[in-house]
Amino acid sequence: ADWLSPSGPLAFPESGHRFRFQRRWTGERTCPGVPVAAARMSQWYKLQQLDSKFLEQVHQLYDDSFPMEIRQYLATWLEAQDWEHAASDYSLATLLFQNLLSQLDDQYSRFTQENNFLLQHNIRKSKRNLQNTFEEDPLFMAIMISRCLCEERKILSAAELADKMQVGATQNTVMVVRQKELDGKVKGVKDSVTEIEQFIKNLEDAQDEYDFKFKTLQVREHEPNGMTQEETVKEKMHLHTMYLQLDIMRQEVVHKITALLNVTEHTQNALIKEDLVEWKRRQQIACIGGPPNTCLDQLQSWFTTIAESLQQVWQQLKKLEELEQKYTYDTDPITQHKKTLHDRTLGLFKQLIQCSFVVERQPCMPTHPQRPLVLKTGVQFTVKLRLLVKLQELNYKLKVQVVFDKDVNEKNTVKGFRKFNILGTNTKVMNMEESNGSLSAEFRHLQLKEQKNVCRTNEGPLIVTEELHSLCFETTLEQGGLIIDLETTSLPIVVISNVSQLPSGWASILWYNMLCDEPKNLSFFLNPPCARWSQLSEVLSWQFSSMTKRGLNTDQLSMLGEKLLGANTGTDDGISWGKFCKENMNDKNFPFWLWIEGILELIKKHLLCLWNDGSIVGFISKEREKALLKDKESGTFLLRFSESSRDGAITFTWVEGPPGDLSSHSVEPYTKKELSAITLPDIIRSYKVMAAENIPENPLKFLYPDIPKDHAFGKYYSRPKEPSEPMDVDGGGKGYIKTELISVSEVHASRLQTPDNLLPLSPEDFDEFSRVVSPAEIMMYSSCEP
Repeated sequence: ADWLSPSGPLAFPESGHRFRFQRRWTGERTCPGVPVAAARMSQWYKLQQLDSKFLEQVHQLYDDSFPMEIRQYLATWLEAQDWEHAASDYSLATLLFQNLLSQLDDQYSRFTQENNFLLQHNIRKSKRNLQNTFEEDPLFMAIMISRCLCEERKILSAAELADKMQVGATQNTVMVVRQKELDGKVKGVKDSVTEIEQFIKNLEDAQDEYDFKFKTLQVREHEPNGMTQEETVKEKMHLHTMYLQLDIMRQEVVHKITALLNVTEHTQNALIKEDLVEWKRRQQIACIGGPPNTCLDQLQSWFTTIAESLQQVWQQLKKLEELEQKYTYDTDPITQHKKTLHDRTLGLFKQLIQCSFVVERQPCMPTHPQRPLVLKTGVQFTVKLRLLVKLQELNYKLKVQVVFDKDVNEKNTVKGFRKFNILGTNTKVMNMEESNGSLSAEFRHLQLKEQKNVCRTNEGPLIVTEELHSLCFETTLEQGGLIIDLETTSLPIVVISNVSQLPSGWASILWYNMLCDEPKNLSFFLNPPCARWSQLSEVLSWQFSSMTKRGLNTDQLSMLGEKLLGANTGTDDGISWGKFCKENMNDKNFPFWLWIEGILELIKKHLLCLWNDGSIVGFISKEREKALLKDKESGTFLLRFSESSRDGAITFTWVEGPPGDLSSHSVEPYTKKELSAITLPDIIRSYKVMAAENIPENPLKFLYPDIPKDHAFGKYYSRPKEPSEPMDVDGGGKGYIKTELISVSEVHASRLQTPDNLLPLSPEDFDEFSRVVSPAEIMMYSSCEP
């Protein structure tokens, strides 16, 4: 390309950086470290070493569309592919899909050689499922695999964090105790049902015996030469005793069922009003980057056991009705209490079923898996429903329909409130997943389209990214004359029409889910509450830890707190929604959140490895920066984010001079434009400070606090390029002169450390300089425009 011409500097018009080409004379440099593929191979192995609570989260990532067996068989190959790139490149996605099928064929051949018939069957079935699901849409497969690998890394990070932090130990203990307590209660319900089952059998046997003896007595009383009067009286007294015992047993069975329903109701209320509510709150936290502890398997087990127990109670009540029809009397407790017991059992079962219908995965565009609940018109999104009551007879019986903004009052009360239509298949049948047996339905190809409204005005109280909407999901359970309407609602969503609205839309999702747990409060932003810094600081840290391997430490959060609270940063004062997202910061022309979002994008695209290994201090005030560097060795530098760039920029500050008289300097911040051309480690490696008639020098020696520069960044330096093609030149040259981009700061000579570095050089120094630097390089530097 023309801009790579070695005849002059590469300059970005909007920055003060100039990149010059410098012929490398120091020889080839090797880059130590483990190959990328080898480093990635251990991810699946690491996951399998985690505690069960993390393994449950891994389990949730895989279902029938992409089963865990394939992840296991092809672990090394899957982790070596660039799925993130393939998720946006149809050709690469298609190629990887075909390669994946070939890998499965190879695996099938290995199983054939091992004569493992069962695994052969499983691998063939998995291949057919993949072909049926992804052959026409390999891009979706790439997106799914990319998301799974990303979520695996998040789980690993969460597990590592859990190992390091002891603070959560008490909370985990409480959760374990709570889980054991509920396990005991649910088991108690199940055991009681079994006990009542046996009691009813005994009652039936006793009633059959009473009925037989009663009828036998009637027959013998009318037979000639039958029973004597004394025998008759004796037999009637025995029957009366049996009757009294039968009445006691009926009273006892009614009492047992009543007590069982009391315990069941108490346990069920705990599940619905405490554990399910807690799970929904954890899901909200996970949606905004918090810990991904949203596994439903334990809740499903509890819900299913209670539902099965209530079904058994229902059958037991039917059995008591049969016994009542065969024999009853005026004070029969079955007759007196059967309706109450029926109604109570049905009510509990209905409540349990209705509350078990949940949104397992909130609406999310596959193209932005870390930004759920923000949907763009015309872009497909996915959402997954689950019924926590796993009953085999419900498989393929529940047809779910999705409705947009059902019964939303804001459509009529909020001026300018937009309306949308759902495009795509808006119905789905729930079925059992083979991987975990859950009863679920996943919508994968839904889109939103705004309804045209000529009367709509933009003068409403809410801007587009503050306008909250919802998706409602409906279905009906019909079984044995029982009809139960089920309905659940997604968390509030923000609908955007342009991707530039995504950061502001995500800010709304963060604010809502941080401060509100009511899914239908769509008027939230008409009067948004303030957030305490203790709340917001945690959420801000999640934005980094969810995208990378590192959240924000106390010092970094303290600097951000100063940005929002000023001198009151040590307090837990409220921070308004406007100050967070809408009002410009102090002397800047952009708000706080858009500054943070720009830095997140810069890290994700250009600085991820440096951020993950802790090389970037990032958020630090100039006063704190000065304090950290004041006693360090000359040449010590640190990396921090610019406070004046909306789109994110990074700079480095270094100190130089004699001990006790250090001066600090900062380079003009590097934005995504510069970092797209040359990586930050390469900039640091080759950075030069140059004054008129002065030898260019690199002032950067130690990464704060005292890490040699090459030790800190050597593994990230660009590898030597392949030998260039030969060229035909006079003078017998063997090839092109090698070049590289370097970053140069041109300063006044007084900015340099000592006058000893200035020309003219001594004859001895000049000879040494001429030995290592060619005349061509000297001419290149002297001819470049400042």
